[in-house]
Amino acid sequence: MTERRILVTSALPYANGHIHLGHLVEYLQTDIWVRFQKLRGNRCVYVCADDTHGTAVMISARKEGISEEELIGRMQKAHVDDFSGFDIEFDNYGSTHSPENRQLCAEFWKALRKAGLVIEKDVTQLFDPVAGTFLADRFVKGTCPFCKAPEQYGDSCDRCGHTYSPTDLIDPVSTLSGATPEVRSALHLFVQIEQLRSFLDQWTQSGDHLQPEVANYLKGHFLGEPLRDWDISRPAPYFGFEIPDSPGNYWYVWFDAPIGYMASTLQWCKRHGEQFDDWWKSDKTEIHHFIGKDITYFHTLFWPAMLKTAGYSLPKMVHIHGFLTVNGEKMSKSKGTFVRASTYLKRLDPSYLRYYYASKLTLRVEDLDMNLDEFVAKVNADMVGNVVNLASRTARFAEETGLAEAWPDDGGLFEQAARDGDAIADAYEACDYNRAMRLILAAGDRANQFVERAAPWNLKKDPSKANELRDACTIGLNLFRQLAVYLAPVLPKLARQTGELLNQPIRHWDESKRPLLGNPVSRFEHMMTRVRREQVDAMIDDTRDVAAPEAEKPAAQWMDGDEPLQAEPLAAQCTIDDFAKVDLRIARVVAAEEVPEAKKLLKLILSLGGEHRRTVFAGIKSAYKPEELVGRLVVCVANLAPRQMKFGMSEGMVVASGPGGSEIYLLSPDEGAKPGQRLH
Repeated sequence: MTERRILVTSALPYANGHIHLGHLVEYLQTDIWVRFQKLRGNRCVYVCADDTHGTAVMISARKEGISEEELIGRMQKAHVDDFSGFDIEFDNYGSTHSPENRQLCAEFWKALRKAGLVIEKDVTQLFDPVAGTFLADRFVKGTCPFCKAPEQYGDSCDRCGHTYSPTDLIDPVSTLSGATPEVRSALHLFVQIEQLRSFLDQWTQSGDHLQPEVANYLKGHFLGEPLRDWDISRPAPYFGFEIPDSPGNYWYVWFDAPIGYMASTLQWCKRHGEQFDDWWKSDKTEIHHFIGKDITYFHTLFWPAMLKTAGYSLPKMVHIHGFLTVNGEKMSKSKGTFVRASTYLKRLDPSYLRYYYASKLTLRVEDLDMNLDEFVAKVNADMVGNVVNLASRTARFAEETGLAEAWPDDGGLFEQAARDGDAIADAYEACDYNRAMRLILAAGDRANQFVERAAPWNLKKDPSKANELRDACTIGLNLFRQLAVYLAPVLPKLARQTGELLNQPIRHWDESKRPLLGNPVSRFEHMMTRVRREQVDAMIDDTRDVAAPEAEKPAAQWMDGDEPLQAEPLAAQCTIDDFAKVDLRIARVVAAEEVPEAKKLLKLILSLGGEHRRTVFAGIKSAYKPEELVGRLVVCVANLAPRQMKFGMSEGMVVASGPGGSEIYLLSPDEGAKPGQRLH
């Protein structure tokens, strides 16, 4: 097999917060894939960096009375410590606030300018004259222009639900200083990405670089209409790199963040005497990005467009994963499930989480649920009861004799597991870790059945059966070592322990095809202990203890990104009379079923109270199962003209948010709402 040259990246963690269990889905997924490639003998380099620029970092530093550089330096150390604690190994971990990144940003900018893709527009925003900064929506409060409710944020009203611009607020106040903001216009720079439409159509729809559901999502949500110009700058004050040919303007954080992948690579190249162009301008290098589905837009449209314009290599594959839920719900500070990586490490073995995530990750863009009861049961049954138990039941009987010099008759067990290695490797390559784990555990089941039949604990009692005992232990330990090789990308600590036990380090995937013979066997040490539910509960309690009650959190704590608005900017303004034409009603789902011949639709029967029923076909099949919806209250557009569809008459529409695919969220009213009530 020809050695591959592979460059791998994970999305850059933001320097304004700590690593939590949701973040770790991505970094563990990537680390497992990288370790697998290295174990296969491929040349694989894994780079990452802290994403350091933006308003949120600037404001946090101000609040603490320190410089931005001090804040991001402190956070980078915390991030690196967390990653190290989970055995996540980067070949280089840098920062977007680096000379290398500034250099490359300038190169990209020059290429965009030369290609005629940059234009200038004035953008109107609220400005805090005391803090001296333009205000994002979350930093403005005032009176709702619709229902006159006080203390509402700059984007929507909690009381009446209306959305609006911050400039529409009555008596707006800056949450940063308490000052009355001013309406100001500032020059912003935009990239006309629509000019690269033909290239983006071809690249995203080729079937080679994206998961099928991602390609379909882009085609259905963005590529069906002209791509909007991308706002690529922010006016001063802003923590970032000032644009050389536009004084007072800074590159927006989403411009320099992906370039940070390249800057981190450049740092690695300088340390190792490598040529940068061999990694970013060579058709012999595969570039693989691992990201979450929330930043799909930037990595599959803007980033390829930037690379194409600047003359760099395009990603071979962008691997996209879903979000983490805990016990079927979003992570919650009040419930103690918004767990930091450092909090987990104080209570639990990182190997538990590495295996659990691997057992749940597939090649599809699906959310991963961490059910805490399942977490305990799965780790104990699969890792302790199946894999580690195999070594503990045989190693202690082989300490005196070591492994046999010749391979005993095992009925073909070793050869069968060796053949399984090809299918396991294919699953790892495809990021289908769930399938890989199932194949490995099946081999473990066969190995344990052999040990149960051979019963070395009984053979030990009869000195005349010493050779049988040695042969049984030789087979058992070699079958265990095969599992350790296959699990090495997921459980590097177990691989190291196995090497110490059998006096032969695990260095290559193909070692699973050749049994160890004649090796001494070291004294067996516990490799992994059982998870106790009390440990998990203590971790949750630790998290809940440090979590501030939701109602006490100041507005600035919600550092929501503007990715959804960037992806789908606000529509043109409408009048209150326009809005009044839409009759939104509370409805209850009284029946739900799949529409077999439709890929996206569910058929819902909605009750508006009494005998009033509506049949609605809703494109939510990818996010909801019919049985989950029955009895639920939803919001219905009740006066929508009926539409004859292939599957029947649709008499309304349910209201949902999200970009589509598996990321769809039905709007639900608060407790106490009743079917038939109108939304105001």
